[in-house]
Amino acid sequence: MASLRITRAFRPLTALSSRRLLSTTPRVMAAGDTGSGSSRPMGDRSGDAFTKREKGAEDYYVKQHEKEKLLAVRAKIAEAQKHLKDLEKHVDEISKEQGGEQH
Repeated sequence: MASLRITRAFRPLTALSSRRLLSTTPRVMAAGDTGSGSSRPMGDRSGDAFTKREKGAEDYYVKQHEKEKLLAVRAKIAEAQKHLKDLEKHVDEISKEQGGEQH
């Protein structure tokens, strides 16, 4: 009976500590591993082919995303300019109907 109580008392501690060890284990890459970025001794600017390709893909994605945003902004500007022209035409029509400006 006493051994059962001791086992139950320590069971949560061992389960909790083993989960912590697994969840906080850092992923370590050694120099020269694929993706580590330091396969050559030239510092931060060097890298293996995978790292360079990955950076290129990220840069391409960012450029495409910015291009899409720019096109959307340009479309909104064109729409706003068209709306302003329509409003100007409407104001001109109203002023012609009333006989010009009355100051």
